[in-house]
Amino acid sequence: MPIKITLSNTEKNIVGIIPARFASSRLMGKPLADIQGKPMVIRTYESCSSSKFLNRIIIAVDDEKVYNTVREFGAEAVLTPSFLPSGSDRIAYVAKNISADIIVNIQGDEPFIQGKMIDQAIEPLLFDKNIEAATLVKKIYSYDEIKSSSVVKCVFDTSNFAMYFSRSPIPFIRDAKTNDERMSTGLFFKHIGLYVFRKSTLLKFTSLPSSDLENAEKLEQLRLLENGIKIKIVETEMETFSVDTPWDLEFARKYYVKMMKKKKTQKK
Repeated sequence: MPIKITLSNTEKNIVGIIPARFASSRLMGKPLADIQGKPMVIRTYESCSSSKFLNRIIIAVDDEKVYNTVREFGAEAVLTPSFLPSGSDRIAYVAKNISADIIVNIQGDEPFIQGKMIDQAIEPLLFDKNIEAATLVKKIYSYDEIKSSSVVKCVFDTSNFAMYFSRSPIPFIRDAKTNDERMSTGLFFKHIGLYVFRKSTLLKFTSLPSSDLENAEKLEQLRLLENGIKIKIVETEMETFSVDTPWDLEFARKYYVKMMKKKKTQKK
């Protein structure tokens, strides 16, 4: 029997913020990249709208063209300073000026993120007031993903709190002699870059200086771990992917067409 979650007045104030940076080095103008008739940032917004826990979604932009596009669509947008160094800083800029208890950082280049995934990541903070932050992982079934430095791996403890994130294959399976043996351990998980923070934790996180491990791996979540802020890990079986390059964009366009065809078939 499913557990019914009753939200308190404070917990009802859960805000999703989507950072959308125009000047991407690998895909300029990424938020406005067309995916079958709509800008990617709008596709991401629509996907987030299926969340049951979010009661407000704000798009944090750094460019007037993106701001105008979002407002014309009817979504809420905040124009943030272009000099902010990261998406987390952009989110914190918006968060400190709004009333919220829980802030969800939803990447603007995740047009296929599912509302259920967002809700999975939010749930731990609703059940346990001591949890300050949460994120998602998914089991890896491909050795190519384990080897890829663009796929961030995560290891976590028996209480499902993150121990480390790395672009390298972790854990190292010392006794495995083949890739099949490594895969058979079932110990490899990839990180899905969706974060849920208590507002106070987000503001604390973004006020801290960048850390040594963060700079080494180029992974800002390591700043949390290095400063003793625990991250609850939630395993999901659902898949999503980020759009970072022109190749990713073409793949996303084809993926969207296949997804819509599948939905039409299911309705028949």
